[in-house]
Amino acid sequence: MGVVVKMSDVAHEAGVSKMTVSNVINGRPGASDDTRERVLAAVERLGYRVNTTARHLRAGRTGAIGLLVPHLDGPYYAHLAARLDTLARARGHHVIIERTGASREGELEAISPERVRPYDGLVFSPVQLETADLSGIGVPLVLLGERRLAGPFDHVMMDNVGGADLATTHLIERGSRRLALVGGRPDKGVDSMATLRTRGYRQAHSRAGLPVDEQRVVDADSFTTKDGYEAVMRLHREQVPFDGVVVLTDAAAMGVLRALADIGRRVPDDVQVVGFDNDVEGEYLVPRLTTIDPDNDSMAARIMELLFRRVEARAPLTGDAVEVVTSARLVVRESTRPRALA
Repeated sequence: MGVVVKMSDVAHEAGVSKMTVSNVINGRPGASDDTRERVLAAVERLGYRVNTTARHLRAGRTGAIGLLVPHLDGPYYAHLAARLDTLARARGHHVIIERTGASREGELEAISPERVRPYDGLVFSPVQLETADLSGIGVPLVLLGERRLAGPFDHVMMDNVGGADLATTHLIERGSRRLALVGGRPDKGVDSMATLRTRGYRQAHSRAGLPVDEQRVVDADSFTTKDGYEAVMRLHREQVPFDGVVVLTDAAAMGVLRALADIGRRVPDDVQVVGFDNDVEGEYLVPRLTTIDPDNDSMAARIMELLFRRVEARAPLTGDAVEVVTSARLVVRESTRPRALA
């Protein structure tokens, strides 16, 4: 039989009190970002698990949390799932991931009664569904993503507009004046990750008194590394001048860096690049990627805090809905120039 890891072991490993460990595991406010990261790292390193089998049986629960996401072809949702699973396992639950394909049919199937029955709660990033589609769902639910749906749904989202504004402003302050946007989308009144980040890009231009050249706003199919590569090659083929690139995801930014190397443009000397998401891979690129950190750890903690509040209250769709927008921060690395050299 293996050694049983206690909460006191986690507290000793992380250099905090047992109360702090309990607060982090249960998603309560008060711990700093650094403390929360230390506690979660200690939980994962030691393999700490809350022994809740009997509790689940008494409460009629399964110990499973469903995570419904549009796709899994990029690192963002994989990293989010890992964070959520660490928090869930510390509370005696585990996370099961389902991909909806971002289609109405896929989303409806994922929230059908027979599919949600095994879950104690759901974290759902809807793309196509509306409020009416969710009204009959019988399990606690927290929405993730950009679409604001009316109704009694807790919702956690990142500051997409502010983050893209921050990225664009950073490039402008470092001397770039012809900024491309990889993954840009026209704003037709429907909020999505792409339209909101495009809005932030335009907002920063307006504040700086710079016009937006629509030739430099390049759409992308799915924000993958290949999409980023092809966007830069398209700009190059069409001879559209640019000296900075705001990329809507870090995954696409990897492709942007590869394409710039292939066409002989030096980063950051000739072209500066900023990504978005602060994926761990960005720190190991050449050059290391400047990016926007949407505070994924806080997002995961708030998601689980809100979800378990409803799970424990046995109130799937009642009570006041809570909307949380996490703050964005710029992480400066090597793909942008120091201010003094702009």
